[in-house]
Amino acid sequence: MYRDRLLVEDRIEEVEKLPLFIDTLCENAGIDATHAFNLNLALEEALVNVIQYAYPKDGLTHEITLDAECDENMIVFTLRDSGTPFDPTQRGDVDTTLSAQERQIGGLGIFLVKQLMDEVSYEYVDGQNVLVMSKRILESRV
Repeated sequence: MYRDRLLVEDRIEEVEKLPLFIDTLCENAGIDATHAFNLNLALEEALVNVIQYAYPKDGLTHEITLDAECDENMIVFTLRDSGTPFDPTQRGDVDTTLSAQERQIGGLGIFLVKQLMDEVSYEYVDGQNVLVMSKRILESRV
């Protein structure tokens, strides 16, 4: 079992810490580069949404936690923030058959997360948004 944690503040430049975190995790877990890229893409979407929308623009700094747990079968990411309660899994899937002009604004990020991960769940626990994203990794080994 491999575990790691990334702590970031709710500033967009903090997203720059994510690729090294994911690359290190995937290297230690023996996950190939294509899957590492997809994991990074999904987690970046989730993290950027929290940074942009979870907290009021009040000049205060807020901490966001990303925990990763990996065994031989599954990698599980748990994203926690104490921002405004919001369940992104309740948002309907974006109709990608419509043109960009015809679609409602928003929703592409969580749609992408759902497409790239095998399981996505949300709960609000002890004043925190908890988004859990899981990916089976047996087929992604190098």
